[in-house]
Amino acid sequence: MIEGTVSSSDMHDVTDATFENDVIERSRQVPVVVDLWAPWCGPCRTLGPMIEQIVEETGGAVELAKVNVDENPRVSATFSVQSIPAVFALRDAQVVDSFIGALPEAQVRAFVERLAPVASEADLLAEAGDEESLRRALELEPGHVGATEALARVLLERGDADGALEVLAKIPETPSARSLAAEARLAQRQVDPATADVDALLDSLLERAKGDDAARQEFLDLLETLAPEDERSLRYRRALAARLF
Repeated sequence: MIEGTVSSSDMHDVTDATFENDVIERSRQVPVVVDLWAPWCGPCRTLGPMIEQIVEETGGAVELAKVNVDENPRVSATFSVQSIPAVFALRDAQVVDSFIGALPEAQVRAFVERLAPVASEADLLAEAGDEESLRRALELEPGHVGATEALARVLLERGDADGALEVLAKIPETPSARSLAAEARLAQRQVDPATADVDALLDSLLERAKGDDAARQEFLDLLETLAPEDERSLRYRRALAARLF
């Protein structure tokens, strides 16, 4: 496997721009292993495929973030990296374990396995993904974030925006829950970002945002549906701040 490629949904190439969302925020939901590497680093080419395979074997219980230190100096600075490969494990936005250098496979496997939680019955039901299983999971663990967000998605897809918001209100806000809630509120207003003229709608809402709470919320919900790298997100957030303050 070539260093730095993405082999599964459990692995991501992370940049300075996506680090906050893909590592810090994501670690609040699932442990994230951060592998800092560079193309010129020989030991990185030994460690990289090994750690990718071991993380993939967790079936999503642990995720992997690959960071090219040459291209992403801010991430390197965050971890005060002195040499590579350098591997850090994060849970709940905190570093909980780390190692430097290309360790033997047995030690790398033990490192990853320490992070992987034992699946509960609710976890297994949540993985099934159907509404009946998701509701059963929430009977067992009412605050199960994965089951709650998955159920909200099921309800949204069948047009029950009210139901989606009701279940999302029962868990702390996460980036994915916030995005789902934004979709649900837009659906209540019969706004589909996939077909709407988003720029025109944002311009219109911006004009009313200061004195109209509903317009301001719809404006923010539309921004929530934009990709993190979409330049409109920052531009319109700045425009809203200028209007409000």
